[in-house]
Amino acid sequence: MLNKTRVPKQLLPQIEEYADAFDSLPCTVIIHDLRDWSVIYMSHRGLALLQSTKEEITELSSGEYYKLYFNQEDAEDYVPKILSLLERNNDEEMVTYFQQVRFPGKEDWNWHMSSTKIFMRDDNGNPATTITISVPLDAMHHMTAKAERLLQENNFLRKNYEKFSALTRREKEVLTHVALGKSAGEIAAELFISVATAETHRKNIKQKLNASTYDLMQYARAFDLV
Repeated sequence: MLNKTRVPKQLLPQIEEYADAFDSLPCTVIIHDLRDWSVIYMSHRGLALLQSTKEEITELSSGEYYKLYFNQEDAEDYVPKILSLLERNNDEEMVTYFQQVRFPGKEDWNWHMSSTKIFMRDDNGNPATTITISVPLDAMHHMTAKAERLLQENNFLRKNYEKFSALTRREKEVLTHVALGKSAGEIAAELFISVATAETHRKNIKQKLNASTYDLMQYARAFDLV
């Protein structure tokens, strides 16, 4: 549903033209005003899930809206993607990402797959709104587990990027083999180094990363070494 008081007048007819079609889609449709990232339209399906009205949703600031309904850790992954999309300024391009939404009165997060693209432009040809479609993922579906793992790996990567960057090229090679469960002897044979050198590399890696063997597995997965 559309809050006409929040929509730039020149864009109002175009949004109203699509509104009925959006309400018939098997997903939630959201339109954001790029002047302040506020929601200026949400389809009936989304309003029902959030147990809210168009007035309540569109009166929220962007910060209030996301804090109220969305997992903030997800935003660290998808917000840069959306900003890059706007910088590339291509009407044909979209970005797709996972989001966790918490519905009123519920404790659990609900995974959604969302896609965003530039929707309308202002009189100067600059992006004025984005449109996002959001589809819930079945809690029993394998994509939910994959999304959870992806989010965890992305969070781990951001938090530990600086420590990982301190590793040398050789240490990263050794880390790859350690994550694959190879012994010092096997690593030495693979890299044509002595067993003592392989042991030293492994020790130095653990010290630099302040990591256990399990943590090394996380590093290898998060930084695409395995």
